[in-house]
Amino acid sequence: MEIVSRRVLTVLNVEGPKPSSFGSPRVSRSCWISRWFCVLIMIGSLVSFSLAIGGGYMYVLPSLSQATLEDDISPSNKSIDGCDIFDGSWVVDDTYPLYNASECPFVEQGFNCLANGRRDKDYLKWRWKPRKCDIPRFDVRNILERLRSKRVVFVGDSMSRTQWESLICLLMTGVEDKKSVYEVNGNNITKRIRFLGVRFSSFNFTIEFFRSVFLVQHGWMPRHAPRRVRSTLILDKLDSISNQWVNSDVLIFNTGQWWVPGKLFETGCYFQVGNAMKLGMSIPIAFRFALGTWASWVEKVIDRNRTRVFFRSFEPYHWSNQSRRFCNVSQHPMPDTEGRDQSVYSDTISEVVKNMTVPITVLHITSMSAFRSDSHVGIWSDNPSVPDCSHWCLPGVPDMWNEILLSYFLSNYSLPLQ
Repeated sequence: MEIVSRRVLTVLNVEGPKPSSFGSPRVSRSCWISRWFCVLIMIGSLVSFSLAIGGGYMYVLPSLSQATLEDDISPSNKSIDGCDIFDGSWVVDDTYPLYNASECPFVEQGFNCLANGRRDKDYLKWRWKPRKCDIPRFDVRNILERLRSKRVVFVGDSMSRTQWESLICLLMTGVEDKKSVYEVNGNNITKRIRFLGVRFSSFNFTIEFFRSVFLVQHGWMPRHAPRRVRSTLILDKLDSISNQWVNSDVLIFNTGQWWVPGKLFETGCYFQVGNAMKLGMSIPIAFRFALGTWASWVEKVIDRNRTRVFFRSFEPYHWSNQSRRFCNVSQHPMPDTEGRDQSVYSDTISEVVKNMTVPITVLHITSMSAFRSDSHVGIWSDNPSVPDCSHWCLPGVPDMWNEILLSYFLSNYSLPLQ
């Protein structure tokens, strides 16, 4: 090895180290200087590396922390956009109810259960909580501003009127001058009137209700009809007052409660298409036909650039039997829906809307309302001799329907501020 090393050094003209040189003070000093220089370089490199890592960490940390925070946030704080708002449960909330029905002049006397003698108040303290998000807390001032100069129209049966009354009472909590809110024709709130309109003059908007229990036209007995026929539902014609529903900013439909034998066949009301009687047509088939007529009207008449259209699904009832004679109102919500979350009417609404080109938002309240056997009018109406397990107390479940409706105004589906 020694011979090879010398030969290599000779070829490279490099002077090989002399053995005596390692003890030389000059060589030793140079070596130490070189070592310190190397150490300094290493320290400098480590410091630079640490600064680089530290700076990067400080830069990335907020993003990581935010990401971690967002992962740790309860789903209840997430936006309703992309969330199934109807998949959830009822939770106790002592901030409810949001208004006093006795202080709202637009609540029908028959729905003010507390004023009609109901003693327990537990039914007032429930709020709907979606599983993966939260319904925005009711911000009355924000909603009033968003509704400024708008026209909101409800079309349907008495359940629609109850929701209409509920919305007015909710919004009145944000109005200082209560007298600035009035029915446009000076009418009292009754089930007999086909049109009711309440104006919020300070904000220049109206909330209107049109009574149209079937949505399609109800006609009298046609000529040469069988003796059992007293009237007909003309399934291919929308209600004659439908022209008054247009030019609205928010349009909310419902129907279903009257599509039962007791309101149809047992009263002599049968179905008609064109001039032809359809005596053998079933109620579900007729309901689908009528919704098809409604859908065609919406597609043809509604200005999709102005009007937001909603359709509220069927409202479940909690009668003890099919005869609708026995009504046992519970003190708390039911732990199980007992099948009341299923409805052929709600399914039909979803199927019809799915095939429309105009955007329609279906308010799927059937399932969430099916738990609320505690919130019906029962015997606490203006006619306690006739129990009622179809309609709802106010305040109550319809308020939550409206909170869900209003949540769409605050999401990316919102009404623009004026």
